[in-house]
Amino acid sequence: MALTLLLLSLLVLLAIRVPVAFALLISAMVTFAFIGLNPLVAVQRLSAGIDVFTLMAIPFFIFAGDLMTQTGIAARLIKVAEGLFGRVRGGLGHVNIGASMMFGAVSGSAVASVSAIGSTMIPIMEEKGYDRNFSVNVTCSAAILGLIIPPSHNMIIYAAASGISISIGDLFVAGILPGVLCGLALMGVVSLIARKKGYSRGVFPGFRALFYSALTALPGLMTAVIIVVGILGGVFTPTESSAIAIVYTLLIGIFFYRTLGIKEFKAAVVNSAKTTSMIMLIIGAAAAFGWLLALLEAPLMMSNLILGATSSPFLILLLVLISLLLLGTFMDMAPLIIIVTPIFLPVVQTIGVAPVHFGVIMMLALGIGTITPPVGTVLFVGSAVGKIRMEETVKTMWPFYLALIVCLLLITYIPQISLLLVG
Repeated sequence: MALTLLLLSLLVLLAIRVPVAFALLISAMVTFAFIGLNPLVAVQRLSAGIDVFTLMAIPFFIFAGDLMTQTGIAARLIKVAEGLFGRVRGGLGHVNIGASMMFGAVSGSAVASVSAIGSTMIPIMEEKGYDRNFSVNVTCSAAILGLIIPPSHNMIIYAAASGISISIGDLFVAGILPGVLCGLALMGVVSLIARKKGYSRGVFPGFRALFYSALTALPGLMTAVIIVVGILGGVFTPTESSAIAIVYTLLIGIFFYRTLGIKEFKAAVVNSAKTTSMIMLIIGAAAAFGWLLALLEAPLMMSNLILGATSSPFLILLLVLISLLLLGTFMDMAPLIIIVTPIFLPVVQTIGVAPVHFGVIMMLALGIGTITPPVGTVLFVGSAVGKIRMEETVKTMWPFYLALIVCLLLITYIPQISLLLVG
């Protein structure tokens, strides 16, 4: 009865558009009162949920990503991508995807990617004759690659929520090949649509211009290299790497690019503070909600339900995937990671799925949820940037959904795609 009350109250609050963090916390407090516990326990669990050393990396990575946006790294990455992909049919679509992959490798945020890349690429694509909904489709679907290409702060949340010792460095490395696979799949979709609609080819800028663009963008791209290599080499921890990313970005923004002034620094501070406060509140509320789920033995019930339905590892994984995809359409990614990791991770471990592998699966599955209505944050931001209704975007987005789901199935059932580079 208590579990029913918890889930039902959450669904009602979400249905009347109460913000996710408050919906999680209120439903938890109501259920605490129902079972005879002081509702203030929910607040205590919220505080405990964010009092985790590993999570300190999140505000640092967010701040580093905002600094990169303010220094114009996104624009430089677009020039590199344009030189690499611009001359093929539908070239600007490929440029969009390539730039999103590179920006994801330095920001780790899908929302930051869709904002930074979309605000630049969508107007350019529309000016060159691309349909607006196609431009937004490409931008939104490519933005989620930042969730699996390292560094990804959502992988840090997953490691913290797992309750076991998972190497964040291994998680980062495990996302590289799946990220590349998804990027290539999206490029394949762009090529097919470009041929069908007769989109034009771009102009190759020449090797000298390409070399110059790559050279100027290299300092920004080195951020991801420094983070991943430093963690894997044992030079610093993931939390320390996030602080180093800030220092490095400040140095290249001030002394190399010379685009980071007081105004840009202030904007980065304000934006990252807003984003961090929102994410940490959601994480804390989700921790309180998740603690109550554990108290009511929801993970055990879900595990028994799935394992009782079938003994086939193939079908168990398929049920987990369907659950993640459905849940991702209704809730934001951060709270979902906190809530569902303790539920599904033990289930997949019983059939031999490595925690690092499942982390990549979860990032992509829930990432697809961020571009799926009704609660698709990346889809919402991309539509707003492209000045188009979300409903119009979704109508023509099915080829991109299909490509991402095929990639999800390949990554799920071929573990080597994720684990090949993990030492």
